Amino acid sequence: MSLAVFLELVEFKAKTASVLPFLIGLCYSWYNYHMLHPLYVGLFFIAMFVFNMSVDILDNYNDYHHAKEGHDYKEKTNIIGREQLSVRLVFWLMVTMIVFSAAIGGFLAVKTGWPLLLMGGWCYLVGILYSSGPRPLSSLPLGEFFSGITMGFMISLICVYLNTYEAFTFDAPELLAIFLIALPNTFWIANLMLANNICDLEEDEKNERYTLVHYLGKRRALQLFTSLNLLAYGAIVLSVLSKLAPITLLLSFLAAPFIFQQTKLFLHKQVKRETFICAVRILAVGSFSQFLSFLLGLII
Repeated sequence: MSLAVFLELVEFKAKTASVLPFLIGLCYSWYNYHMLHPLYVGLFFIAMFVFNMSVDILDNYNDYHHAKEGHDYKEKTNIIGREQLSVRLVFWLMVTMIVFSAAIGGFLAVKTGWPLLLMGGWCYLVGILYSSGPRPLSSLPLGEFFSGITMGFMISLICVYLNTYEAFTFDAPELLAIFLIALPNTFWIANLMLANNICDLEEDEKNERYTLVHYLGKRRALQLFTSLNLLAYGAIVLSVLSKLAPITLLLSFLAAPFIFQQTKLFLHKQVKRETFICAVRILAVGSFSQFLSFLLGLII
């Protein structure tokens, strides 16, 4: 397996979906608690990144096995069939990565407490059920919700917890505060899945995968895509007004013209190999501008 094929198998181009919520969690921890545990969050980053890659392998693995006959998805679209990869090799690579990341998570739970087991357990459960079982989450009108909440919110929450576990309290105000600061990433990650499902609508229906787009229709799904981009910026304003983030966070609005341009491109054409990248760019640029403007406020 070449490096290029491996990177496609783990969908490396979409890894900003996990890295940037992690960075937002770091910024929030320092701004509101003045606490960091570099070793623990460093280990968490490795476990998170490896598990995220394994989930994408699992997604491709299950899609390969569940593909219906009568069209060429299995042979020409799915990377396992298209690149003629060993199914056994893909399976054991996936299992090894899951076990490795879980071992790190277990070590961190021993060091920081049982709440990490619950939060991590949620992430593993959603990650595995996302494409597994008789009715995977990705084949239901729930994929956007679970991917957005699990990656956008839970990654930031776990990061904050690991940095502040000695002082962290699981009460409504604190959880709502972290939810608000994580909301832009939550919306943009949900939009990543929404864009994927918009592009794959016909193919998904052939494979009996009835996603949110199937029920909304393309027109309403595109309206939702636009609305979530707008709501992400609304959450940024609320974060500053609530004093959860420095005023420099408003500098992230400098990326708004680019977000608008990419949204316009996607609204014009929804082709996986041509315009799905627009959703990836929106997530990457929007989230990175949020992180960079937050970091600037910490520095000055």
